[in-house]
Amino acid sequence: MKTIIVLSGPIAVGKTSFSDAFRKRYPADKVSTRNYIMKVKAVADDRAALQKAGAELDADTNGSWVADAVEDALPTTTQEYLLVDSARIVGQVDSLRERFGADRVHHLHLTAPYEVLETRYLSRSRDTREFETYAEACEDPTEASVDALKAIADVIVDTGRSDSSSCVTYATAGRLKASSTYTGYVDIFVGGQWGSEGKGNICALLAAEYDVLVRVGGPNAGHKVADPAYTYRQLPSGTGSNQSARIFLAAGSTISLPTLLKEINDHPWLKTEGTISVDPQAMIIEQGDIDIEEKLLGEISSTKQGVGSATARKVLGRGATLEWGPQVRLARDIEELKPYLKNVRFEIERALAGGQRIMLEGTQGTELSIHHGSYPHVTSRETSVAGCLSDAGVPYNRVRRAVLVARTYPIRVGGPSGPMGVEMTLSEIAKISGVPLNEIDKTEKGSVSGKTRRIAEIDWEKIRMSVFVNGATDIALTFVDYLGVENRSAKTFNDLSEKAQHFVRDVERVCGVPVSLISKDFGLTGLIDMREWK
Repeated sequence: MKTIIVLSGPIAVGKTSFSDAFRKRYPADKVSTRNYIMKVKAVADDRAALQKAGAELDADTNGSWVADAVEDALPTTTQEYLLVDSARIVGQVDSLRERFGADRVHHLHLTAPYEVLETRYLSRSRDTREFETYAEACEDPTEASVDALKAIADVIVDTGRSDSSSCVTYATAGRLKASSTYTGYVDIFVGGQWGSEGKGNICALLAAEYDVLVRVGGPNAGHKVADPAYTYRQLPSGTGSNQSARIFLAAGSTISLPTLLKEINDHPWLKTEGTISVDPQAMIIEQGDIDIEEKLLGEISSTKQGVGSATARKVLGRGATLEWGPQVRLARDIEELKPYLKNVRFEIERALAGGQRIMLEGTQGTELSIHHGSYPHVTSRETSVAGCLSDAGVPYNRVRRAVLVARTYPIRVGGPSGPMGVEMTLSEIAKISGVPLNEIDKTEKGSVSGKTRRIAEIDWEKIRMSVFVNGATDIALTFVDYLGVENRSAKTFNDLSEKAQHFVRDVERVCGVPVSLISKDFGLTGLIDMREWK
């Protein structure tokens, strides 16, 4: 059953701005009384002609023609709300309540002090003002009596005291769907070690289950996926495998403009309006950031993609002219991104209110956290669930599952990238697993750095603590074929080797959460799904 929102209020009160703000917040189609009058009375789009025709309809139907207009719109709408802009007499509101039920009709009357209305009216361009003065505009009999609708309104909103977004909040709070009744949810996927755990592969394989895919972080990590084959650095890893999903790059993202534009061009359906949203406050990486990191970060094996320098500039460049590096540019300052700009936090709230399923994909790994990793061998952001939620603007109480992606044998970037426990060689992995060394060597090269990775035995304390820090509900265990190449042919848990089964049970025992996903090869056929999610 649709919910009907009816606006009323004097000329220049801000009904159009209110309608626009409402439709950004709520899934709503607009019922234009103007268009209905033009249709049934065959009049031109002229204010005087429309007022005259509307008055005739009111006289003939006692205002019930507005309910007819809503009835006319119902078969064609797929939205939860119908917004009527606007009612002019009491009979119009009464007929809506009588036909559709008072519990389904919410009447919002907008008002403002006369001097505010007059100022707004006179600020309009002369081309759009029918009368020279506001007093003349108010002389129409219907316009003059519009304030009588205050007495029957469900709520009265003073648009002279707040902007349109604030007015929508005030008008709808406690009446329309509130946060406590959101039916959507967020599943978040983060790396549990030092990155390259295979998050991209996992996210791509599950992406079809979600309506919205959200990415945070920057281009300093590449997420490889199999079908279709691609290495993502800015877009969510499921972009190619779920072409019907909406794609969000959140405010906490750090953007390499050439990289992002290339990825958008490689996925042409994203150029359809409303498919991809880039938050206006996402930070832009400049070449100067990369140059700075090339000079400063060689000692920690950074990938030197400019993310840390750009993040520092975002912090220090608040209203100031920096004495080092480029000046701050956000996504809102980039002409090429303007078709995609939307407040992602706002869009996430709307998606949750609409019952949509959201996948939030983190980057890098928990052990690279700027705060909790082995400083200085860390990245420039908080990589845990809490950091990703903050970057995306997602409330913690909307998280359904927090999935920690972890490898059987964790890796770090090659070179002096910091401590990681008992290290091994790729040759040792080949000998243990039976996977050919040349294949391992190809796999264990950084998709961004190009360096051969360091590899180590799993650190049981670190993986336990990573589960704790992230509040993980599940583990996705990857590279299970490194426990034996024969595991690649397994279709179920029971098909895994005894060694692999024992390892999985040890992970669950140490971490206290289930291993719900097992990746024992790259791509769809490599996933064993043991989820019991509700």
